[in-house]
Amino acid sequence: MVININYKIRSVCVAMLLLLFFGAEAQQTSYFDVVSIEKERILTKAEKYLEAKPITVTSFVSDRSAGGVHDFYSEGDYWWPDPNNPKGPYIRKDGLTNPDNFTAHREVMIRFNDISGTLASAYIITKNPKYIKKLIPHLKAWFIDEDTFMNPSLLYAQAISGKVTGRGIGIIDTIHLMEVAKAVMVLEANNLIDSETLYKIKDWFSSYLNWITTHPYGIAERDHGNNHSVCWAMQAAVFAELTSNKEVLDYCSEMYKNTLLPQQMDKNGGFPQELERTKPYGYSLFTLDAMTAICQVLSGSDNNLFEYTTNDGKNIQLGLEFMSPFVNDKSIWPYQKDVMYWEDWPVQHSSFLFGGLAFKNQEYLLLWKSLKADYKKQEIIRNMPIRHPLLWL
Repeated sequence: MVININYKIRSVCVAMLLLLFFGAEAQQTSYFDVVSIEKERILTKAEKYLEAKPITVTSFVSDRSAGGVHDFYSEGDYWWPDPNNPKGPYIRKDGLTNPDNFTAHREVMIRFNDISGTLASAYIITKNPKYIKKLIPHLKAWFIDEDTFMNPSLLYAQAISGKVTGRGIGIIDTIHLMEVAKAVMVLEANNLIDSETLYKIKDWFSSYLNWITTHPYGIAERDHGNNHSVCWAMQAAVFAELTSNKEVLDYCSEMYKNTLLPQQMDKNGGFPQELERTKPYGYSLFTLDAMTAICQVLSGSDNNLFEYTTNDGKNIQLGLEFMSPFVNDKSIWPYQKDVMYWEDWPVQHSSFLFGGLAFKNQEYLLLWKSLKADYKKQEIIRNMPIRHPLLWL
């Protein structure tokens, strides 16, 4: 109760300061100009990416991968050599990232995500097709070109030395393809891509969507629980949106209502499975971002997931109310601090933008605007798949 009272006091103070800082804009509850907010940041990055060359998974080969040159490969983040058996199977240290893991494929996928999201957002802002012209070669390299394409599967993701060559849990790595899919939707909506290329890209995403919904790895990830199940649904929803797969869209909507929200959120709006981890703050923010992204993608006039409430009172607004005081003031976080990267959170979490727009909540919108939009640390970027909000609005 003390936390709630303190939060109300802080909320009033924050709101007053934001009103003074942002002036008239903070008084407009029905209008929030995300384009103007994003313009300088996006166009600065876009100029750099106009000269970027495509790089895909085929540029980096790990001799530890059981797959081929076209297969995405990554290793379990929290798995380390056993000091008591150095040549034996790795052991798990939850929350502690092994710096010797192979991360090159993840890094180039994140780069691809940023190039796609930035150039498509630059087009939204300027309507200048030069940005799209430079994006299309990257899309072809990843999804079409014979020498450089990535296979539409994740058989070798999150491998563990001495244990497994890949795991369903590795499907979380492709959250960084969501904004690529969103960028393709921008191209399609504005007739900026030829039909043959569009067909081939969509065919790749259809194949991958089919893989994550039918392969044992995909099913294991869907049913894993905690943030992994949320991220499965988030990805499946975005890829189904691109490929017009109504069956999967409907499934993800029902999964959110009947599984994710009731099973992962507690009566206070927290996510117990994340709060029990060694990085409870970062994982709670990550899960809330993913939950609100699902609502953003799947909500419509006849199915508003932002407003959906379970019989026992759980909804996404409760999740925003739970986390927002700790984003405003991390010092009041009542749980343990994250074992790594505690000082790097929070950043500009999309949950407060999507929730602020959905609920016309100016405090959430201004909170989102006040947070850091560009950050360099790879671990933070890895857990922030939504970095180009214009693609989602």
